[in-house]
Amino acid sequence: MLASLTVRDIVLIEKAALEFVPGLNVLTGETGAGKSILLDALGLAAGNRGQGRGAVRPGAEQGSAVAVFELPRAHPARTMLKENDLDDEEVILRRTVAVDGRTRAFINDAPVGVALAREVGAVLVEVHGQQDDRGLFDVATHRVLLDVFAAHAALAEDVARKFALFAAAREHLAALKRSQDEAMREIDYLKHASDELNKLGADVGEEQTLATQRSLLMNSGRIVEELSAAADFISGDNGAEAALAGALRRFARMNEEGRRAAEAAERALDGAFAQLQDGRHELEAVLARLDAKPGQLEKVEDRLFALRAAARKYNVPCDGLAALGEKMSEKLSLIGAGGGGIAAASTQLTETRAAFLDAAKKLSASRREAAKRLEISVANELAPLKLGHAKFRVGFTALNEDDANALGLERIGFEVATVEGAAFGPIGRIASGGELARFALALKVALAEQSPPAVLVFDEVDRGVGGAVADAVGERLQRLAKTTQVLLVTHSPQVAARAAKHFRISRKGDVTRVDALEPEERLEEIARMLSGAAVTEEARAAAKRLVAEAQTQNNAKKRARA
Repeated sequence: MLASLTVRDIVLIEKAALEFVPGLNVLTGETGAGKSILLDALGLAAGNRGQGRGAVRPGAEQGSAVAVFELPRAHPARTMLKENDLDDEEVILRRTVAVDGRTRAFINDAPVGVALAREVGAVLVEVHGQQDDRGLFDVATHRVLLDVFAAHAALAEDVARKFALFAAAREHLAALKRSQDEAMREIDYLKHASDELNKLGADVGEEQTLATQRSLLMNSGRIVEELSAAADFISGDNGAEAALAGALRRFARMNEEGRRAAEAAERALDGAFAQLQDGRHELEAVLARLDAKPGQLEKVEDRLFALRAAARKYNVPCDGLAALGEKMSEKLSLIGAGGGGIAAASTQLTETRAAFLDAAKKLSASRREAAKRLEISVANELAPLKLGHAKFRVGFTALNEDDANALGLERIGFEVATVEGAAFGPIGRIASGGELARFALALKVALAEQSPPAVLVFDEVDRGVGGAVADAVGERLQRLAKTTQVLLVTHSPQVAARAAKHFRISRKGDVTRVDALEPEERLEEIARMLSGAAVTEEARAAAKRLVAEAQTQNNAKKRARA
């Protein structure tokens, strides 16, 4: 429920703080006192579009509206806050507007985008009245209202799930066909390229190996000369190897005492001799590799240049030639094996389509059955609300299969005919402001207890009616307030008499004042509504009678429900 609304410096309101109660809360007062300003301020806090530069009270720098809600833990608004990483322990919507018309939105004191504020506000506040832009004017809500009334959430979820499978199968088949068509268009090129790359047989890293080998072969003469000279220093007649061997022989000739004394030196020289031999073996191996056969350099260059030419031709690095060849072979295989894959995908599409259509037709049948019940329920409410000649129906527009979606096989819109014999039309276009609010009341009564918002707001739902009709409006509002909190601007004493809490809105000069009325003050206000500026004793007596009758009816209904 809406616990409180605080408004500062909005249009004519300098400061107003309203504490609400569960049930029916009414705002009364003379025309122009500022009742609708309070509703606009609530809408502003809930993300509605502001009035621009004219929203701030003259002389003020900034206006603000703060709405505090008390919600059950399972309320959808709390889920939305969690999904947006916002604290959900409390739900406070705040909106500020500057003199230049710029606004800022906050949820639980955290700045948020207006779009998020509007999204959260939509599940908290529902407004019906002269400017019903988020209620019955919005056709998108009609299907939701009907589905909630039908209570077939599981069926709707099944349709959405099976449509997702159907859509995925349809896209998979289309992708396979696109791939096969692309492969067919490229078949000659693919065959030539695949054969060429497979014949080339490039290996990853081969280019670098060939380039290194080519460099060695191109400089092999000079390298062999230098390495041969180095080998002579090691193994020639006067080379290091012969010198070390001679030195080691000297050690072998010494007696035992001398060998022990020179043991470390002998060991070091022996190690050096072994390393020298290893070096000689490595030099011999390199010289053997560089002993190129005739034409070897040419073969290496031919292979290297062939790899680089293919890389330029196919616009890939040399190391990517092997992968490109594999990819082209895979594309070619689509042509041969694609038929089987397409056949399997076609079977899957047929099966998922049939499953979706079967579920969607069940959902359509449930919607049409629920539509009949809703039409009857609304029709029962129209005559008492002075809409006896009006008719209400749920319009269904069938979608062709290409336009079917996760929501089903039809578009749904509420339609009315307000004059006897007139054609049906969209409710938002056919009904006038006052009629629209009463249609909304009839619908809300018919939809009672079906996922109500935190607060339901009606702006002059009783406009232009009086007597028994006003009493019927009040009785339905009171009934509706049993399942959801209702906030109402009214000029009807019959409706005001049924309030759980009554606010009087008055204006002195350029300032709007808001007063929560005590029982005696409330009777006086209802008497004023009955008689006008001069309140008579007869009006006071009539006011007491209205309040007593409303209380009696309410108690009787409580006993009946018990």
